[in-house]
Amino acid sequence: MLFIVKWTSSPENRNAAIERFLKTGGKPPVGVKMLGRWFVVAQQSGFAVAEADNAESMQQWAMEWNDLLSMEVYPALTDEQAGPLMAAALSK
Repeated sequence: MLFIVKWTSSPENRNAAIERFLKTGGKPPVGVKMLGRWFVVAQQSGFAVAEADNAESMQQWAMEWNDLLSMEVYPALTDEQAGPLMAAALSK
């Protein structure tokens, strides 16, 4: 299952978040495969696309960071997954 993860850091937590990222590499826990991560230019935010078999693994990852970051996690679909659903919606 794919997930989109958005995060934002407050100015108060910026340095602590940077330190943790440099120390850990921001690696997700076992059970989560990060497919890509992007940082927004000149902002304290970014997003990642990850794959996991369950939401519990994603919650674990969020719990590792949500003392410093505001995080939003959304289930996501690929074009191949969403396309047939869209076609079915049009045929109704």
